[in-house]
Amino acid sequence: MRVGAFLLAAQFPGQGPGEALHRVERAAETAEAAGLDALWLAEHHFVPYGVCPSAVTLAALLLGRTRRIGVGTAVSVLPTAHPVALGEQAALLHLTSGGRFTLGVGRGGPWVDLEVFGSGLAAYERGFPESLDLLMRWLRERHVGAAGERFAFREVAVVPRPSESAEAPQGPPVVVACTSPATVRLAAGRGLPMLLGMHSTDEEKAGMVALWRRHAREAGRSPEEIADAEHVSAGVVQIADRREDAVESLTKAMPGWLRTGLNAHITVDGRQRRMRDPHDYTDFLCELHAVGPPQLCADRLTATAERTGIRRFALLTEGSGDLAATVENVRRLGSDVLPLLS
Repeated sequence: MRVGAFLLAAQFPGQGPGEALHRVERAAETAEAAGLDALWLAEHHFVPYGVCPSAVTLAALLLGRTRRIGVGTAVSVLPTAHPVALGEQAALLHLTSGGRFTLGVGRGGPWVDLEVFGSGLAAYERGFPESLDLLMRWLRERHVGAAGERFAFREVAVVPRPSESAEAPQGPPVVVACTSPATVRLAAGRGLPMLLGMHSTDEEKAGMVALWRRHAREAGRSPEEIADAEHVSAGVVQIADRREDAVESLTKAMPGWLRTGLNAHITVDGRQRRMRDPHDYTDFLCELHAVGPPQLCADRLTATAERTGIRRFALLTEGSGDLAATVENVRRLGSDVLPLLS
């Protein structure tokens, strides 16, 4: 299994954004020392749910401060970004890091971000396939032009070309956040692995993997490509010697963060949205994921891998909201849980 830390830069009640970002930096340094596989960085705008507005920028910082660990975006929001600009940034990080960067992209939500960045609701509702295809062309071809509904420009040279790296000649890996059958079909048709959210159960993730494989076969993807797809399962980890202590760490901190963070989202068109009860959602995550003693955490991760076929994890480690507790949680994930998985 390949286990990484999912870092949201969550701003808990009473904290400032600098405190949240410093916690990410410390957790990243600890994750490399602890032997984790990757760091996964989230991107949000205008909400304290996560105060990192540019996952690729934070990825560049952390790639520069580390030497071994992979760094990926989970995710860069494609409807509010220009695919060429994002592709250029991904190529730059891929080349300068020796192939340690993974680009995760997603559709995002119908948030006011679409208004602020001028992309409009159409970019969210129907523009994601066009953006994804343009991005992938930029990462794979020598020259690219466009004549689509949203993007139209003459052919230009791709500089720098990520595929010219001697260390990693295939360019940066790309994963797609999938929360609907339509997005699963989109990713499968292009042979792109999925990032599946921490709100989904093992059974739901297994169903999405099965759906991805069916659509990939229908799209003519090879059996080897389908079998080798490295999907990523997002989850939560909180380690303590007693399960009740691990649960208490999360139930004390997460509901307040979820309430203020998620309530801050504003829809671009005034549509109504329904938010889970923060206490119920925290309890649900504690029951679903690796929360408790090291052996329980290892067993939960192993069970998810067996049920879903996914062997790569991005685990939220900052659910306590506390710097020292987060660093210790990351350290124990490497020292106490990883040896049980091997």
